[in-house]
Amino acid sequence: MSSDDQTWVPESCTLPTVQRPLRLAEFDDLFTTALRGQHRLSPTHLRWRLDPTAETTARDLTDRESSCCSFFSFTITGDTDALRLDVRVPATHVDVLDALAQRATARMTS
Repeated sequence: MSSDDQTWVPESCTLPTVQRPLRLAEFDDLFTTALRGQHRLSPTHLRWRLDPTAETTARDLTDRESSCCSFFSFTITGDTDALRLDVRVPATHVDVLDALAQRATARMTS
């Protein structure tokens, strides 16, 4: 999927179309700079392990994403070694979670 491919963005997303590439870029930046691991716990549940220094950024980004795509559920848990970000969606939006997982995999740091 290219960064221009937004066909997976659901109709229920209220983020203005012109702002969507910017939001994707913010997720891409988080993945590139802070993502340390990804684990798919179920079709509707994804867990990211982030660098703990990214907590403020992750909280801000997920708060804003929840406000335009209310179907997302984000839970952030942190400790000194890692920040855990759990992402859940209803079964009707598994394709959106799949797309985020693919973006994260493509940009994850080692």
